[in-house]
Amino acid sequence: MFAVFRPVRKAMYGMTMAVSMLGLAACVPATTGQTGRSINPNAEVQVALLVPGGSGEAADDVLAQNLENAARLAVSDLDGVKIDLRVYNTAGNPEIAASVAKQAVDEGAKIILGPVYAQNANAAGVAVASRNVNVLSFSNNTEIAGGNVFVLGPTFQNTAKRLLSFANARGRGSVMIVSDGNVAGQAGASAIRSAAAAAGTAVVGEVTYEFSQNGIVQAIPEIASTARDSGANSLFFTADTAGALPLVTQLLPENRISAPQFQFMGLTRWDIPATTLALPGVQGGWFALPDPQLGNAYAARFQAAFGQAPHPISGLAYDGIAAIGALIKQGNSNALTTVGLTQPSGFAGVSGVFRLRADGTNERGLAVAEIKENQVIVIDPAPRSFGGAGS
Repeated sequence: MFAVFRPVRKAMYGMTMAVSMLGLAACVPATTGQTGRSINPNAEVQVALLVPGGSGEAADDVLAQNLENAARLAVSDLDGVKIDLRVYNTAGNPEIAASVAKQAVDEGAKIILGPVYAQNANAAGVAVASRNVNVLSFSNNTEIAGGNVFVLGPTFQNTAKRLLSFANARGRGSVMIVSDGNVAGQAGASAIRSAAAAAGTAVVGEVTYEFSQNGIVQAIPEIASTARDSGANSLFFTADTAGALPLVTQLLPENRISAPQFQFMGLTRWDIPATTLALPGVQGGWFALPDPQLGNAYAARFQAAFGQAPHPISGLAYDGIAAIGALIKQGNSNALTTVGLTQPSGFAGVSGVFRLRADGTNERGLAVAEIKENQVIVIDPAPRSFGGAGS
C-alpha cells in the first residue's frame, strides 16, 4: 500500500524555516569593508530583539515568547557582561520590522537580534544599513545574507557539506540527487551541488520529480534506472518528513533501490516527527542534526525555567546572545562589527559550535545520525570546536 502523500507544511521555521522565502534577493547594500557599530565593552550594551509577536497568529505569539525567554535565559548566564535587552514586535510584517528596527537604533541598540522570517530580516537590514548596525537574523535563507545581515539558522549548504564529507570518508561519494520539483527542493539540490563541488564529491546523476503523489509514483522508475545506470552508491534526498520522504523511501526499495548497494541520506531532519523513525524505508538512512547532548541539556534548562519545552528554533536566540556576550567580554570596541562577529574560532551555542562568515552565512557543527531499528544513532559526533580558520 502506498504511503499517504501530504503537502509540505508552511515553511515557517524548523529545519526549513525560511525556504518559503527563497528567491528573495537580498536588498542590503553590498559592502567591501566592515559593518557594525563600535561599543564600550565596559558599559551596558543595548541589544534589540525582534520577534514576530502581534501578528494575530497564535503560533507567532508562542514563537515570540519562546525567543524572548531563550534570550533572557542567555543574558542571565553571562558572566561579567551587561546587556540591556529590549524586545520589539514585528507582527511578522516586513514594513513593521523595518520600522521597529529603526526605532531600536534610535533608542540606542548597537546590534539587532532577529527577526525570524526572511522578508522581515531583509527589511530590517535595509532599514538600518545606513546606520551601520548589524542584524543577526533567525532566518536560514542565505539569499538575504550579506552586507549587515547575518543568518543564524541552519542552512542547507552546511548540512550538505557535513553529510557529503562523511559520505566521502565512508566510501559513499558517488552521489545521485533526488529532489522535489518545488522551490525548497530546487534550493536544496543547488546546495548539494555546491557542497559536492567543494568537497570533491561526484554527482553522478540527478532526478527531479513533480511535487505530488502521482508525480513521485511516475518518477520512481526513472529514479531507479538512473541510480543503477549512473554508478551511484548514495542517494541524497531533499524531501522532508512532512512531504515526499515517506513515499519515495517506500517505493524505491520496492524497485530494488536499497541498502547495502545504495546509501540513503537526507537534507532535512528525519527524526521529526518521531513517528518517521518507524518507517521501513528510512532504516539505515543518514541525516545531520545539532549536537543532541547539548540540545537535550538546553531543553531541560528551558523546561525548568519556564515550565514548558522550548520551541525548536528558540535556541537561536540563546546562541545570538551568547555570541554577543562572548565578544563583549573580550573587551574590544569592535566586538559587534564584522571582524568580531566572524572570528574563526566561532562560538559555543546550546546546540553546538557555530561561526558566522563574512558573507553573512554560518557554519554549524553537526552530528551525523543513522536510523537503526527505529532509533536515532549518532554515528559521527558533532565537533565541539572548529579546527582552523573558516573559508
